[in-house]
Amino acid sequence: MTILVTGATGNVGGQVVEQLVKRGADVRALVRDPSKANFPAGVEIVQGDLLDVDSLRKAFAGVSTLFLLNAVVADEYTQAVIALNIAREAGIERIVYLSVIHSDRFVNVPHFAGKYGVERMIEHMGLNATILRPAYFMDNDHTIKDVITRYGIYPMPVGSKGLAMIDTRDVGEVAAIELLRREQSSVPLPMERINLVGPDTLTGTDIAALWTQALGRPITYPGEDTAAFEQNLRQFMPNWMAYDMRMMSERFITDGMIPERGDVERLTEMLGRPLHAYGELAAQIAASV
Repeated sequence: MTILVTGATGNVGGQVVEQLVKRGADVRALVRDPSKANFPAGVEIVQGDLLDVDSLRKAFAGVSTLFLLNAVVADEYTQAVIALNIAREAGIERIVYLSVIHSDRFVNVPHFAGKYGVERMIEHMGLNATILRPAYFMDNDHTIKDVITRYGIYPMPVGSKGLAMIDTRDVGEVAAIELLRREQSSVPLPMERINLVGPDTLTGTDIAALWTQALGRPITYPGEDTAAFEQNLRQFMPNWMAYDMRMMSERFITDGMIPERGDVERLTEMLGRPLHAYGELAAQIAASV
């Protein structure tokens, strides 16, 4: 029996592949460019694209369980709809889908709304799936480490409500556990949703304080100028994506990303260890600069 991982060369997908291999699973990785694939021995690599129906049919043949990850791209929803239809056509009855926390509430944020649409499709199609709903990935802050270390500010407008940011290693391991739970079940399991959160709910000021501790010098949180945030993002991403990120940050400010009661305890029990904390990330980056 084979587990197919989409988005396998990305941060989360790569973690999923690694964790599945550690657990002895038969893994197939769907990649657009095989030259970029660097997987453990034994992983089957198939070339394809989520908008290429023929390549999906080939990749999905003989697959028992699917991990569906769609990157934040303009046609994300279309990719997911096609993939799920082809999965059903191929007789795949076990699915783990990577959505996002509060997808049903942050509906003015384009990529949240898209993921919620996919969740609803899964439900209405009667597909047997675990829907993983991660909070903001703390690993994303690797991309702003130079701003933090050079200018002494934490620039993400995360607000004062708090984000329960999660490490992608925890996301990948929970995904692997769920994939194998479904794979090894004698019957398809009912639909389930799991919030993926970190151990701490941190405000912008909290995060700046962790950086201050890690670097041994003051790091400040300048506040929530989301218009300036969007303009800065436009320097290295398409304007639609920069706008999407602005809408997300504004919901951080008004709502935060707050765990539900029992989320942290549930994940800790699943993993059999504590969740990775943001302070670990800050300390790791500080040690490398």
